[in-house]
Amino acid sequence: MNRHEIPTPALLLDLDAFDDNINKMSSHLKARNKAFRPHGKTHKCPEVAKALINAGAIGCCAARLSEAEVFAASGIPGLLITTAVIGKEKIARAVALANKAADTIFVVDDRQNVRDINDAAGKRNAPIKLAVDLFFGRTGIAPGQPAVELAQLIDSLPNVSFVGLQSYDGAAAHTTPFDARATRTKTTMGKAVETRAMIERAGIACPLVTGGSTGTYRFDAENPGMTELQPGSFVFMDMEYGTIGGPDGSEYRDFKNSLTVVTTVVSRPPGFAIVDGGYKAFSTDRPFTPEAVGIEGVVYGWAGDEHGRLDVSNASRDLKLGDRIEFIPPHVDPTVNLYDSIYALRGDRVEAIWPIAARGKSQ
Repeated sequence: MNRHEIPTPALLLDLDAFDDNINKMSSHLKARNKAFRPHGKTHKCPEVAKALINAGAIGCCAARLSEAEVFAASGIPGLLITTAVIGKEKIARAVALANKAADTIFVVDDRQNVRDINDAAGKRNAPIKLAVDLFFGRTGIAPGQPAVELAQLIDSLPNVSFVGLQSYDGAAAHTTPFDARATRTKTTMGKAVETRAMIERAGIACPLVTGGSTGTYRFDAENPGMTELQPGSFVFMDMEYGTIGGPDGSEYRDFKNSLTVVTTVVSRPPGFAIVDGGYKAFSTDRPFTPEAVGIEGVVYGWAGDEHGRLDVSNASRDLKLGDRIEFIPPHVDPTVNLYDSIYALRGDRVEAIWPIAARGKSQ
């Protein structure tokens, strides 16, 4: 199959750009002695996770337990579930996952949740690994003494073990401009590093401080107290990340846009071109619309579930019925979650079709 035979709309992955992105991130972190556990919530695809492992990643983060179950079934090691597992049914699934993949790490921020996991785990040869999730605006427990006390509780129980801290500051990833982003992540990750020191002064080993993002990896990789980073979007990139700014200006150029959505012109009324990609083809949670690739002057507008309306009055070339147009998505993670598979291309040749096996796994 070649590019022009792919049924639309579809996700296309430029393997050359994808490989470049992975190699750049991996080599950057390796040069600074940081472990690399990229986040699977971006791609939800075991084949992407395997490519990252082959490039030196020690494992894969998963936003939800169900994502982790899919990755584990595909043989992905070193799983870190970045959302707390709450409730009897999910805790039972977590224990079952830990029985199959003993190196899986679960995050916690609540004392009762820790006790519930310990009680459900039962006597075991290898205790379930728990990391304390620190609060930087969303989930987590406050850094400092509250986190120390939670680590002490974990350390006191027989069926769980304390392995470290998750210190993810989601808002830092898109803080602008560049210098402000540096200041924010240095401040929040500094609190995580100090919390680690407090835990170790209390006599508990704290080998793990994990966090970071595509937007903050430059700064977090220079932080001597961070042990590993968990960026995700860098493998694909999107329009939003392109706006966060870099050291040389308002555009973020560290990684390439390797993932696009290809559509077909299905109608050509005067002044417009209608494509077969609408709300069901792109995430709509950002205030801007998809950006056309390889043609200037096209303005995308939403035209319902199935369609997009392109204003082509200032387009750099004419569009005809049946023409294909690729777009950079505004927000890549939820866009990927709309599709069953990724078409992986080298040039115009489809090398593979990768199932998005964890699509819809939000439990």
